[in-house]
Amino acid sequence: MLIAPSLLSCDFAEFKEEIIRVDAAGADIMHLDVMDGHFVPNLTFGAPVIRKLRKYTEKPFDVHLMISEPHRYIDDFAAAGADIISFHTESDSDISATLDLIEKNGVKPALAIKPKTDPSVVLPYLDRLYMVLVMTVEPGFGGQSFMPDMMPKVRFLREEISLRGLDTLIEVDGGIAASTIAVAAQAGVDICVAGTAVFGADDAHQAIDELRALCKTN
Repeated sequence: MLIAPSLLSCDFAEFKEEIIRVDAAGADIMHLDVMDGHFVPNLTFGAPVIRKLRKYTEKPFDVHLMISEPHRYIDDFAAAGADIISFHTESDSDISATLDLIEKNGVKPALAIKPKTDPSVVLPYLDRLYMVLVMTVEPGFGGQSFMPDMMPKVRFLREEISLRGLDTLIEVDGGIAASTIAVAAQAGVDICVAGTAVFGADDAHQAIDELRALCKTN
């Protein structure tokens, strides 16, 4: 199991130091939530901020675009240092054309789905995806409760990935904590995005180690 701390839960006034801290604590991936105040009812940060942060870690930048027109900004986020770009099937951009643009930029493409979206929507694109992101909360704000009823989606996707012999990863985002991560691991998740569970802990290294251990023992 890979642990991707969600920078949405960090202290934005100490953004640089927070990235350095969770890098040293053993984070596998840095998860960066980009929100436009339109696709979701919140605003965060954009490509210029990501570009500035890129030099403070060599860990992959997993950029989750919760924006209405991701196609317009793929070039910017790729140039800013994104290693993975996920965008929502529910956005206004053409899915195939947006995947083309991500691939053209040499970035790993991913699709994300909201809790009310049927996972079958990603099947026509599955062989092109590095990752599928299954939201386990309604996107827009951190600190929400994990939705265990999203796990059938994970199992559905895991079965289809296996049937096709693909290497596509499955990521979940929302409410991941010591009390929920084993459920995700059992369903077949590869990457867990954890916000409050890491940044709200007294010891981030201990928190990440505990999350990994719970995946192995359950």
